[in-house]
Formats: sequence, structure tokens, C-alpha cells
Amino acid sequence: MAKRNLELQHLSAKISAFSNLQKVAIPPTGWIKAIRTALGMSLRQLGNKLSITKQSAQDIEKREKDGSITLRSLREAATALDMQLVYGFVPNDGTLDALIENKARELASQIVLRTSNSMKLEDQENTRRRIDQAIIEKTLSLKNEMPKILWD
Repeated sequence: MAKRNLELQHLSAKISAFSNLQKVAIPPTGWIKAIRTALGMSLRQLGNKLSITKQSAQDIEKREKDGSITLRSLREAATALDMQLVYGFVPNDGTLDALIENKARELASQIVLRTSNSMKLEDQENTRRRIDQAIIEKTLSLKNEMPKILWD
């Protein structure tokens, strides 16, 4: 458990460096073409740096624009442009902790509400306040345990 928490902390620190980058808009032509043209580099020159034809360089730019380019090709293009490819993930919820919290709360709600419905059928219904408290407690428990079912 402590090892997992340590891994999460280290990974969270790395991911936080990317959080501001998600606001950066990708140029409509793609990064490769935008940078190449801004530098005044021709397709032939880019192709020469990559040891490919002008047409193949144009194909790389097209594949980047339509999202079918590989990481290897991006890395090679970055090197040809005297740049470095930076690659990472940013959680939709902002942080890994928030992602885990939301998944745990979602699962906790399902578990508690399922139990609550069973009790209701047996005429032993809980108050909304008790249900909310049970969800909070179950969320905390799931966050601490992080069972694999959290990601189903």
C-alpha cells in the first residue's frame, strides 16, 4: 500500500508538469508543418534531414494532421527540426488523486445504493443522510484499498 502511494505521488508530480499544456491548441496544420514553415524550411529540406523524399515528408505532415502518425515518426521529425518530442498524459479530472476519488465515489454509490434498495424492499429503509455518510465511508475505503474493480 505504501509503495503504491509513493508511486502515485511520483507519477502525480510528473503529470502535474503537463497540466498547463492541455490548454495549448494544436496548430490546424499540425506541429511539424507549423514549425517547418515558421522556420522557413522546405519540404525537401525536411525530407533530406529525415533521409526521405519530399513526398514522404509531406505524408508525415498529413499523418500528423489526421492523427495517424506514430510516436516514432513524431520523435524523428522533432529531431530533424532540432527539437524534442514531449509526450504525456493529463487526467481529465485534473489529478490522479481526483481521478481515483471520482472512480471510488462512483463505485461506492453503486454499492451503497444497491444495498439501500435491498433494505428498502425489506422495509428497513435508511435516511438520505445515512446513505450519504455510507457513500463517503465506502469511497474512503475504496480509495485506500484501490481494488481492481475500481476500473471496471
